[in-house]
Amino acid sequence: MNNLIQIAGIIDEEEARLLIDCGVEYLGFPLRLPVHKEDLSEENARKIISAFPENVRGVLITYLDKADEIIEFVNFLNVGFIQLHGEIELSEIKKVKTVLPDLKIIKSLIVRGDNFNLLEKEIQLFENDIDFFITDTFDPKTGATGATGKTHDWEISRKIVELSSKPVILAGGLNDKNVYDAIKSVKPFGVDSHTGVENSSGRKDKEKTQRFLSEAKRAFDELSN
Repeated sequence: MNNLIQIAGIIDEEEARLLIDCGVEYLGFPLRLPVHKEDLSEENARKIISAFPENVRGVLITYLDKADEIIEFVNFLNVGFIQLHGEIELSEIKKVKTVLPDLKIIKSLIVRGDNFNLLEKEIQLFENDIDFFITDTFDPKTGATGATGKTHDWEISRKIVELSSKPVILAGGLNDKNVYDAIKSVKPFGVDSHTGVENSSGRKDKEKTQRFLSEAKRAFDELSN
């Protein structure tokens, strides 16, 4: 599997097409959220995902914490990846995996200042039952734990990469200007950007997206050599 580069927060079919044309292979759809408003309806998300070419993956990004609802929603959208961004019991994840063994589960690890000790416990708790971790940044002003546009201490994410037996995706304030340095510093398996590749209107920007992909791939190539 190649390094995972995800762009999240798809607004509509036109934006999804733009990202796919740029070469993005993982498109994230934040739905059923506690803080941010959804970018599009669940029905529209389902329609967009159904038209993806074979090499493109839709990723459900959600704060759902009950297995039955997660399973129902994954089946409705017909996605093979889910990013669990809220607090969830391990037993619920195990139930999801039992029913949907091929579903790739990405579990968030939210950096809140220097909370590495707590994150270390989360890794130990979940790593046998998930497929990836994703680190992201807490915004104390809004209470948001994703799509904050804020970076965190990359040293914490670097420690998580070293500690985790599962691949780690780095998120939180990444854009075309800092993603190269972030990857070289943290050495993650993948990266994710949401607001970092948007223009002033809140839509994904073609040039920013292309630069983000180019800089991310340049860093990953250098690490692999």
